[in-house]
Amino acid sequence: MDNLATYELFDLHEQVAAVTGGAGVLCASLCKTLARAGVKVGILDINIQAAQQLVDQIKGMGGEAWAFECDVCARESIDLAAQQVKSTYGRVDILINGAGGNKTGATTRADCTFFDLPEEALHWVISLNLLGTILSCQVFGKLMIQQKKGTILNISSMNAFRPLTRVPAYSAAKAAVSNFTQWLAVYMAQEYAPEIRVNAIAPGFFLTEQNRYLVLDQATGKWNARGELIIAHTPMQRFGTPEDLAGTVLWLLSPASRFVTGIVVPIDGGFSAFSGV
Repeated sequence: MDNLATYELFDLHEQVAAVTGGAGVLCASLCKTLARAGVKVGILDINIQAAQQLVDQIKGMGGEAWAFECDVCARESIDLAAQQVKSTYGRVDILINGAGGNKTGATTRADCTFFDLPEEALHWVISLNLLGTILSCQVFGKLMIQQKKGTILNISSMNAFRPLTRVPAYSAAKAAVSNFTQWLAVYMAQEYAPEIRVNAIAPGFFLTEQNRYLVLDQATGKWNARGELIIAHTPMQRFGTPEDLAGTVLWLLSPASRFVTGIVVPIDGGFSAFSGV
């Protein structure tokens, strides 16, 4: 076996990545994974303190990273962050659009039906997940066009495959992210450079601070009815861990997937394959 050839297939050494929402639970793990692979990581987050803490952790393990404050809902903030990343590293090879999430105000519940969901909350969720992805692709995509190559990885969701109850805005926004991923992949390849690739991952159920209140009984700390239902419909019988994303992400970012663009990969423990019977 030619180990060198295999290494080169997945080699990301010295590449530069910008990761929006980089200090979040899932993306923080991805930032560490990239750093271990020799990538120089620009951690973009609205919470600059959390981003800096992550930078310190990465540097402590021998990786290279830098923190940049960025609000993906504001074009000027993304522009500034992109300028800072390019000024620091000279280029951007990889963009991971990890900024996203839901909020309680956009979630249906016993005391708030769909018809009562406030416009502000709906707008916040859709802007963060969809518009934040589009704007970041506009800004960093221009840098990749100048280079004639680059890789964009969007973060969709299992909600894009099957909209879940209670989170209409989040489900709609993530479905749009999947659609936009396909559109942008074609646009970049046809209009600018075939070596600019755009793909997405669709994580299944990962226990994070954002969804903990939906699946855990706050009093007992055990799964509530919703959490038990998710486990029952996940053939691998568990929630995902952040580390479960690493292999697929490294494949999609590396030369190993050089002929892959415009796809959305579920990472879900079999949830999307299970009919329920």
